Amino acid sequence: MQGFLSAMEARGVSAALIHRPENMRYLTSFTGEGCLFVSPETQAILTDFRYVEQLSRQAPFVECVRTRMGKSVETLVGELAERSHCAALAVETDYLCYDDYAALQAALGDIRLVPLAGLPESMRLCKDESEISSICRAADIACRAFDALLGMIHPGMTEREVAIALNYEMLRLGSEGEAFDTIACAGLNGSLPHAVPGEHVLENGELLTLDFGATCDGYRSDLTRTVGIGKISTELRALYQTVLDAQLLALDAIRPGAVCEEIDALARNYIEARYPGTFGHALGHGVGLYIHEQPRLGKGDKTVLQPGHVVTVEPGIYISGLGGCRIEDMAILTSDGFINPIAAPKQLIEL
Repeated sequence: MQGFLSAMEARGVSAALIHRPENMRYLTSFTGEGCLFVSPETQAILTDFRYVEQLSRQAPFVECVRTRMGKSVETLVGELAERSHCAALAVETDYLCYDDYAALQAALGDIRLVPLAGLPESMRLCKDESEISSICRAADIACRAFDALLGMIHPGMTEREVAIALNYEMLRLGSEGEAFDTIACAGLNGSLPHAVPGEHVLENGELLTLDFGATCDGYRSDLTRTVGIGKISTELRALYQTVLDAQLLALDAIRPGAVCEEIDALARNYIEARYPGTFGHALGHGVGLYIHEQPRLGKGDKTVLQPGHVVTVEPGIYISGLGGCRIEDMAILTSDGFINPIAAPKQLIEL
């Protein structure tokens, strides 16, 4: 919390209100519902009866302001702001809906609302040893779940059955829950980068793409593997190899000092020269308490990688009427390179 207070002071922010759950957890360790008020004089979480004891266990150093006691949350925030003698309150304008923003402004009177402008997120950019340890454990669980799943996949299963089996294995191995909605898409559905697992039945000769992750201490892992159901065609084999080559090319360029958009361009140009127009999303994104964080390995992101950054590297090819392929690892930046916590094999597996 002291680091956040110092960052607020450096930005000229006198008080802040945090609603985003992962930011509240990062700053206080509290995982319940509510919002966090921070000023040099007061650090308080506004929450209801259901989370009062949980708050006392997870964040005993934070004042508890109980809601649903006859006053609106906005009124209670106004009282905290007045107690702190602040002229402005910084809020997450990229998270609050319009109605909540308007209600808060109405309750604050002359106190102005100003954008917090991603201040907590900027603090979360570089992970410390504890955060990296949690991410690595989440990655290990996901890799072991994938290994267990390989022995279960067979023609006749539906995409949904594959996703359920994979989620179960991650839970069995210790995951707190899915890092995001698991993707399992096969055959023609492989051309949908974020396909929802459905009733499509796996058939020999198809590619099956699995995009999934586990969670430890709130921190996420993210990996994608594409496998063949039986022997696949020469056409699909060439597609797979192109994605793998593009990923290896990008991974080889990751190091402190590398520029995010330049790494993206390496993989993108490689794929574009062979399969024009088939790789439409960014090469990767940051991962932490939230599955899509900064920095972003994509066009326009000029962030210079530094130790503590954690990013995915996930090129893909998606062709309507044929299918698709994506291969994804994670890179944890160190002082002289990176650690890849994803140990799952990447060479083509034909089940």
